[in-house]
Amino acid sequence: MVAQRESSDRVAMLAAVPLLSGLARAQLERIARSSHEASYEAGATIVREGDRGTGLYLLLSGTAEVRRGGRLVRSLTKGEFFGEAALLVDQARTADVLATARVRCLAVNRWEFWAAVGVDPQVDQALFEETVRRLRGFRTELVE
Repeated sequence: MVAQRESSDRVAMLAAVPLLSGLARAQLERIARSSHEASYEAGATIVREGDRGTGLYLLLSGTAEVRRGGRLVRSLTKGEFFGEAALLVDQARTADVLATARVRCLAVNRWEFWAAVGVDPQVDQALFEETVRRLRGFRTELVE
């Protein structure tokens, strides 16, 4: 019963990630099952700016700070996430994320993500639509 509730909570938290919000519940459940939990003590670096990004982190508990070039960009708490772009592209992390209190994360790496959602045109479409929506939200013009 507790495991079922925890799984349901994780699915709901994944559904709140904008990039994943267009996915079906069954796909979110597969992602939740394929993910793993990671813990970090206060002061630990969760991801380092410049390192290759491999996936998404969703805070299950604790607090963290996002720092770019050593400067505080934002603070994160339970239910917040970072690294979703790393599900789609292989690129360097754009910021450090440091645990400010003990953190438990749900970690979804790129290969687990794609194995969980499989080859599905509806998934591709949902991810494409969300990516385009987010790009349109940037304040700079895109060159076509």
